[in-house]
Amino acid sequence: MTTRAFLVALVLGLLFVGVAGAQQFPLLDMIADNVVQKYRQATCEQLWEQKGKPKSAQEQNLIQMLHSNPQMRTEFINRIAAPMANKMFECGMIP
Repeated sequence: MTTRAFLVALVLGLLFVGVAGAQQFPLLDMIADNVVQKYRQATCEQLWEQKGKPKSAQEQNLIQMLHSNPQMRTEFINRIAAPMANKMFECGMIP
């Protein structure tokens, strides 16, 4: 009986930690999702055009926020890296 109670408590604890970790940066979730969608929906021509343009004030603020928070930066890069790199590879933007 004690083992069963311990296992139930352990599972509930792990679920709580998983849910809490997923909601650590709700703003980052939204921004990362937008970046991934942008790369998935954009054509190669659109990406080439945007490459040389200056960043908007909103993008510059995001970049500054990521510079100042290493944990948030790591999470952001982990979420966008694969879709972004795959699209850039398809478009010949990286070897």
